[in-house]
Amino acid sequence: MWQPVLMIDGFVLFVLGLSMLIPFGFDLYDVRTVQSPFLISMLITLFTGLSLFLSNRMKITSITLRQGYLITCLSWFSVAMFAAIPFILSGAVPDWPSAIFETVSGLSGAGSTVLADVEAQSRSILMWRSILNGFGGIGIVIFAVALLPFLGIGGMQMFQRENSDSGDKFMPKFIDIAKWIIIVYLSLVLLCAILLHLCGMGRFDAVNHALAAVSTAGFSTKNTSIAFFDSAAIEAVLSLFMLLGALPMTFYIVLLRNHEADAVRFGQVKYFLKHVFFLILFISLWMCWKNDMHFLTALRQSSFNIISVITTTGFGSTEFLDWGVWTGIFFTLLSLHGGCIGSTTGAIKVMRWQVLESYFHKVMISAIDTNRMVPVRIGEQSVSDKVINSVLMYILLFLLSTAVCALILNFMGYDFTLSISATVASITNTGPGVVKSIGAMGNYAFFSPAAKLVLSFAMLLGRLEIITILVIFTRSFWKR
Repeated sequence: MWQPVLMIDGFVLFVLGLSMLIPFGFDLYDVRTVQSPFLISMLITLFTGLSLFLSNRMKITSITLRQGYLITCLSWFSVAMFAAIPFILSGAVPDWPSAIFETVSGLSGAGSTVLADVEAQSRSILMWRSILNGFGGIGIVIFAVALLPFLGIGGMQMFQRENSDSGDKFMPKFIDIAKWIIIVYLSLVLLCAILLHLCGMGRFDAVNHALAAVSTAGFSTKNTSIAFFDSAAIEAVLSLFMLLGALPMTFYIVLLRNHEADAVRFGQVKYFLKHVFFLILFISLWMCWKNDMHFLTALRQSSFNIISVITTTGFGSTEFLDWGVWTGIFFTLLSLHGGCIGSTTGAIKVMRWQVLESYFHKVMISAIDTNRMVPVRIGEQSVSDKVINSVLMYILLFLLSTAVCALILNFMGYDFTLSISATVASITNTGPGVVKSIGAMGNYAFFSPAAKLVLSFAMLLGRLEIITILVIFTRSFWKR
């Protein structure tokens, strides 16, 4: 059982090691020396990855469900460990828990940081953080599109039609899925970087923020995030690409392959964009009325920050907690929403909310007319009881995991509001919380090493859809 798991993990680590060449190149150019933390980190990672790959090399004809879970968990945990090495060797962070937190935050797309002064870091460290954003974005999309439907996690079976070998198959081979996702993903990053540069952002900052926007991750090269640039044009470009990153990558693929009818059937895209539009309009009008703000100013502030939170990106253009006492609850609920399944976003995601909404409608009608048969639907597609139960169980485990992690932080001495906010921000992969100390302009440096590990685990739980990690701790998983 372990041979293909270790072989694939070795390959993933080998690719991770090769990617360290990029920040190593920045050190060579900026410092003019080969004594770079990325050189040592690269050699360690390449050696480990190559050793695992060659010692377990085999022809993989099929992967079992148990192996699928192990590959996913082991790959993410091992990548987090090895990707943290440069942070320690460079002295960017003081200890391993902080390095793990920063790495997991980058990979999971949370965007929260323990770096009190981001702008004091070398370009190699800043680029490495953005590369982690990029890897996490591609990794989670491929994970969601190619593997999760077959693991039956939280109603992901609904998404299996895009990957099945049925009559109206989308793409029957995993290699085709991965190839097209990478092409679309990198194209969006490149286009975003070009537009940001044309709007006045420097080339280095443009590339970093493009990676963070498309991966809906939120790492910035500035302490005050996007507020540093104070540019409506930059905010507009980032808002657009945060939205594009929140849509399924397969949505673009079917459009490129001229399957317009299939693209229209992606009801979650329409559902998501409609909610974003009405939220922005409502908050903009409210800010105009309550704060006597010009509509265009209100529209600029509300649209960027709402998109940033609902897509779980975590960029900040202003301190939205100053808008009113309601913002804490509002943005906490907003962070639970998430984007579409098959996108780079975190949180509960649109499809599950659609199932829950339709199921609620069924329960209400059935309470009035007990003999009436009311199907649960998403658009024109009926939802099976198995999918409904899966979604309900996922949401229950999501909320239960949030409560447990928050309770642990509370026992560590952190107040109730901070514990809840930090946990929600981590498990939804939003990053910034609704407490100013960990808000869009804050950081997580003050948390204890143990608390950082708890939050790191919460970020991975949310990113890997809860059940993927929890299932490996069950006794039945290890029974033959």
